[in-house]
Amino acid sequence: MVECSDRRIDYRERGSGPTILFVPGSWSTGALWRGVIALLGDSFLAVTMSLLGYGDTIERRTPDDISIEREIDIVETVIQRTNSAVHLVGHSWGATVCLATALRDQTKVASMTLIEATPFNLLRHSGDLALYEQVRAVADAYVRACDDGKLLAARSIIDFYGGDGSFDALPARTRDYIVATMPTNLLDWSSAWRFDVPLAAYANITASSLFVRGERGHPVVRRVAQVLTNAVSRSSLVTVPGGSHFMIATHASDVASLIRAHVASVETRCTG
Repeated sequence: MVECSDRRIDYRERGSGPTILFVPGSWSTGALWRGVIALLGDSFLAVTMSLLGYGDTIERRTPDDISIEREIDIVETVIQRTNSAVHLVGHSWGATVCLATALRDQTKVASMTLIEATPFNLLRHSGDLALYEQVRAVADAYVRACDDGKLLAARSIIDFYGGDGSFDALPARTRDYIVATMPTNLLDWSSAWRFDVPLAAYANITASSLFVRGERGHPVVRRVAQVLTNAVSRSSLVTVPGGSHFMIATHASDVASLIRAHVASVETRCTG
């Protein structure tokens, strides 16, 4: 746990070596990464955290203050706690927060491995207007549906990302957590839409970046990964065979291998 003035942040670490900071997405905590971290072994210092409103991390946003800057603040606090250059690994909304952190450029980021990132405003800037309108319509319908029934609304978003039946396939405890934290998730969506920077700004990211998408991921998210790869100069794109949005759970071995290889290549360049 990190205690700092008005913020409390979920924080765990294990192992030793190059520091990898794992940032989960919406409806997740640092526990999301346990399987991947176990496969990585103890040759890295693996640090996990939870974003605002999840786990033991205190929510600092309000409907009047939904800036992604509040998320960046806690990521930077954790990076400073590690006292080293970190390799950022993010999933979904967490990957978007990692991008925003790199763009603010106030801390040492050695590399990024971003899985199924969701900065959907990029689609408008890249001219992919049909895809942008599609995801915007889904998000707007979700917000309206929350007033009628949280369970049905949550199912609509999880199934959007993972395919029909994804929500019902989750353990009951996970479904209950998703429903209970829907107010936080609504803030995540609001923060995401407010995060809107020009496509050209991504060229300022200097950290070596690996964008990962699932072969079975939603076309909207798959296209975002391609747009990001084209925009970030030192970047590459990998598609995980058979993977979808929730590949951290279903394809943990593939994800761990990609992280290990990317971090190792950056560390080799830095020490070579």
